[in-house]
Amino acid sequence: MEVYYNPPYTNGGIEKSTANLIGYEKTNELKPGESQTVTISFTAEDMASYDYLENGCYVLEAGDYEISINSDSHNVIDSVTYTVDEDIVYDEANPRSTDLTAAVNQFGYADGHLTYLSRKDGFKNYDETTAAPASTSMPEDLKEGFIVTSNYEMPEIPDAEMPVTGADNGMKLTELRGADYDDERWETLLDQLTIDEMQNMIAHAGFQTAEEKSVEKVATVDCDGPSAVSNNFTGAGSVGFPSNVMIACTWNKDLAHTYGYDMGKMATELGCSGWYAPSMNLHRSAFGGRTYEYPSEDPIIAGTMSAQVVNGAAENGVYAYMKHFAMNEQETNRWIMICTWSNEQAMRELYLKPFEICVKNSNITATMSSFNYIGNVWAGGNYELQTTLLRDEWGFKGFVETDYFAGAFNMNADQVIATGGSCCLSTFDVGTNFVTDTSDPSTVQYMRTACKNIMYTVVNSNAYAGETSLTLALWMKIMVGVDVAVAVILILLEVVLVKKYKKRKSVLIVVE
Repeated sequence: MEVYYNPPYTNGGIEKSTANLIGYEKTNELKPGESQTVTISFTAEDMASYDYLENGCYVLEAGDYEISINSDSHNVIDSVTYTVDEDIVYDEANPRSTDLTAAVNQFGYADGHLTYLSRKDGFKNYDETTAAPASTSMPEDLKEGFIVTSNYEMPEIPDAEMPVTGADNGMKLTELRGADYDDERWETLLDQLTIDEMQNMIAHAGFQTAEEKSVEKVATVDCDGPSAVSNNFTGAGSVGFPSNVMIACTWNKDLAHTYGYDMGKMATELGCSGWYAPSMNLHRSAFGGRTYEYPSEDPIIAGTMSAQVVNGAAENGVYAYMKHFAMNEQETNRWIMICTWSNEQAMRELYLKPFEICVKNSNITATMSSFNYIGNVWAGGNYELQTTLLRDEWGFKGFVETDYFAGAFNMNADQVIATGGSCCLSTFDVGTNFVTDTSDPSTVQYMRTACKNIMYTVVNSNAYAGETSLTLALWMKIMVGVDVAVAVILILLEVVLVKKYKKRKSVLIVVE
């Protein structure tokens, strides 16, 4: 069953769609004549629109909201009307119930000074907004603020003091399994890390998290593959599943959970703790390079299905990475600093919405950022994205890893850790995957936070799950036993054959 809402619209006011999916559920398999009552719940604030021009936050405007059960986005089966008597503004004084801090304007620099398509006067500006641009050059003020490694300046933390490093406190990471993120014991543990250990954890996170002996942090393996577990170094792989598109087309959240659970189980059997999935960017074109990997063109489906995938994997102690965070809706040119321009309403209601839903409805503790720029700031080094939005507003706890760290001149560890990221998906040293000035107290504070976020995720994974920690599955144990038995038999046969050969050779010598 699909539930939609059609909000009140004022000509020239906040942009709104007439059909907005807000919830859905799947019945059991019903036999002829059978029926089932399905309940779908949501709050009024879920129907609020993001007003980036006037209030700079979400607003639930006064008026009549048609809530309908549809057969699809166009055909209404039945509907009711919900009336809002007066505007409700969700600003700093009145955040939405699911936000830790109010969702307010953060990405004004990403609009690119563009004219956006408007519903006003029946989409009167359609021809203007769809015409070829007069210029493909970036405006001068945005060029001046364009950030690459060479002009990036790490911000100083006010009154920062050099943290303790290399302390002999005798604490082990395993002692913090299940501990709250704000547990004061984290500081004691972090004091034991050396500068070199923190550098190693931040710089070398390609398909792994690094071992650090001072706190007895084990190395973990991260596997790739949205539809099958694969390890680019060991060559280990699992059976494959249908693409995320196929799974999302079922509208079956239980099935998505089962898919995530099975992927997590196979990852555990193959010795992996992290999984580079699920992807939850949106379909903007049928010809997109990752269309097979992204679930849907609708943010509600993408977010709710992905949240179930994450929860399923987490039941096996596998931390799934939601990706690519964010605005990575095309593959072409994303490696060469493509700049994605958007107004904040479209960002929050469409492109960021799947990630928001996933954070608020799952056990997500790992995120992968993206190659592209949001406006003139790299997504993997974007403070508003990785700290203000992800952590402060949505409440994410865990670590953020870059997309593949190929050493492009816009990717650097300094910018990663100072903006809320944690580590570089680097499989070899390229220089910029290392933090530069480790004599600066602010830098070392950023390093500590990055390492804490990594270890918080890892200690709560299957790597520290005791008797269930990365144990081989029964079938794998059986196959290992069979391999050993076959090897023993082959060795015995070889011994017998060698003895026979020597005996035959000695007889021949006697005859001669």
